[in-house]
Amino acid sequence: MSIAGDLIRGHTDAIILARLLQSDSYGYEINKTISLLSGGQFELKEATLYTAFKRLEEQGLIASYWGDSGVGARRRYYTITPEGRYACYRLLQEWQETKCIMDSLLTQGGKL
Repeated sequence: MSIAGDLIRGHTDAIILARLLQSDSYGYEINKTISLLSGGQFELKEATLYTAFKRLEEQGLIASYWGDSGVGARRRYYTITPEGRYACYRLLQEWQETKCIMDSLLTQGGKL
């Protein structure tokens, strides 16, 4: 069963920033990691991923640079900025608060 995109769509920026907290990366690798960590249940569409990169870069939350993959191809790598780190921590805190509220609402205070 795949996760409905509607449930995750609003958290694309947080997902990307959290991946970049781990290390600089490029689009395909980030999406591959997202798929792997979700057990294959979630993957960003390429258009969504690169639109998010553009938006995050315009906001100053990430920066990009060209790097060599060691296999001959040049790749555009993304790195998180100090502002991006702050935004990521804020988004992760918001996610935890939202998760607690949803858990309470959906399980009627912890009881199914």
